[in-house]
Amino acid sequence: MKVIICGAGISGLSAGAFLARNGWQVVIVDHAMGPRPQGYMIDFFGRGWEAAEKLGIIPRIRELGYQIPRVDYVDSRGRSRASLPFARFSKVVSGDFTSILRPDLECAIREALPPDVVVRYGRTITAVGQGDDGVTATLDDGSLLEGELLVGADGIHSTVRSLLFGPEKDFFCFLGFHVAAYYVDDAHLGALVGDRVAVTDTRNESMFFYRLRDGRTAVLAVHRTDDPARPPDPQSLLQSRYCALGWICPEALAECPEDFYYDQVAQIRMPCWHSGRVVLLGDAAAAVSLLAGQGASLGMAGAYLLADHLRLEPDIGRALSAFETGWRSEVEDHQRAGADAAGWFVPATRRASIMRRMAIRLMRVPGVGGLIGSNLIGKSGAAL
Repeated sequence: MKVIICGAGISGLSAGAFLARNGWQVVIVDHAMGPRPQGYMIDFFGRGWEAAEKLGIIPRIRELGYQIPRVDYVDSRGRSRASLPFARFSKVVSGDFTSILRPDLECAIREALPPDVVVRYGRTITAVGQGDDGVTATLDDGSLLEGELLVGADGIHSTVRSLLFGPEKDFFCFLGFHVAAYYVDDAHLGALVGDRVAVTDTRNESMFFYRLRDGRTAVLAVHRTDDPARPPDPQSLLQSRYCALGWICPEALAECPEDFYYDQVAQIRMPCWHSGRVVLLGDAAAAVSLLAGQGASLGMAGAYLLADHLRLEPDIGRALSAFETGWRSEVEDHQRAGADAAGWFVPATRRASIMRRMAIRLMRVPGVGGLIGSNLIGKSGAAL
């Protein structure tokens, strides 16, 4: 049995690893020329942690990850106005977790691929055909791949989804935010950030900073907007919108590179994730968004469950139906949590900002912190 996987991100690599271990011949294609160096820090825990344990990569994830002591919400002079200890967060989510850069998590999964898995970078699927016995994928170089299954794990802007299910606009749900991420190699800036996550306690736009072990500082910028369209000059937009936030923001903006990650914060909502011998996975099927906090974790967990259903049920159509039936409700719960978290993540009003600050402070109060934490963060980790 042969599977074609479109997308060499977290979901696609995980699907390749699990399916290969179950005896499938695996070919993964990705339009990028190689592994992506760009990406932001994520908190990895929950169902994805369980899948990573089955893949045997938890020691590698711990090695690559970070144990961040706290998140500080700082004013325009860098003074902490509220602080959220990660120890409190771990009690709320009730399980193991670590903070890790998305490219590093991809690296850990890629290293776990069996040697016979083929990964072809720099290739895009341009057409898909399928029949009762198989599926074909035509690549942009004219070559043809054949298999019994095609997995579309090519992200929120999925090509496979557009080819099989219709245009992106039919499923794209914009949540009112844009996000950018890049790295700054500046020792002075890193020293000011320290070993914590520092977040500007601001409204409508906010910057997040964390220092990496190689001395660089990772920068995440999130702002509210009613326009889902990507701006023609993202670098200029960042520098104009965020320059008034104070503290180290102007310094970090001045070092923003020309090539960096920039995208909308959105969800994908579809009535069905599979058609014949094609199935969508991860963000291609149901992006939960940055706000939901567990997109990477759900991507890994979904890949494991898909592989397991295909192992237990020899009929591919029935296996795909069972996978979607069993997994959809949990994914949709995280989508709802992500949408609800928008008001906390980057507040729109002074009142919302004050309430977030007060809730974070109350998490330190014995007997109150658990209740506040469950409502503020939620089991999904939304709004951390």
